[in-house]
Amino acid sequence: ESGGGNLCLATALKANRENWINEISGIYAQCPYISGVYADPPPNLPSLEENDDYFISNSMMAALVKVYDPLGENSLNPLAWPYHALEEDLAGLPPHVISVNELDPLRDEGLAYFRKLLSASVPARGRTVLGNCHAGDCLFPKDLPDVYSSTINDIYGFCQSLIIDN
Repeated sequence: ESGGGNLCLATALKANRENWINEISGIYAQCPYISGVYADPPPNLPSLEENDDYFISNSMMAALVKVYDPLGENSLNPLAWPYHALEEDLAGLPPHVISVNELDPLRDEGLAYFRKLLSASVPARGRTVLGNCHAGDCLFPKDLPDVYSSTINDIYGFCQSLIIDN
C-alpha cells in the first residue's frame, strides 16, 4: 500500500532487469505512490489536483520525495519511481493487480501504470475502490467493514489465483 506499492513494483522491475523475476509469482499494489511528481503535478495526472488534501496532500508527498531522493537524481529512474518505467521494462513481469481509490491523489498514476502493464502484455487487473480516500479501504475496517472485506477478499483471491495458475 502506497510506498509499499512502490517497493513491490520497483522490486519486480529490478528482478526483471537482473533475471530473477521467476522468484516472484505476482504483484498486488494498492494505492501505489510511484510518480514522484507531487511538487509540480502534471496535467495527465488530474487526480493529484482533484483529490489533493483528501487525507494526503501533494505538499506532504513532495516532502517525502525529498527525503527519498534528496538531490532529485532518480526522478525518472523507474527503480525509484515505477511510473516512469518503459514498456520494455515491464515486458515479462508476472501477473499484477493495481488497486486504486477514487478519491486518492495517487489514483491516476496507478491507472497509468496499469495501462502500461497491459501495453507490455503483462497479465494485469485494475481495481477502483469507489468513494474512498488514500488507503481508506484498509485504514478504516470498523467504519467501512464491507469495503475492507472486499479488499481483503480481493487480495486473497489474487493470491489463490497465483497458486492455482502455478
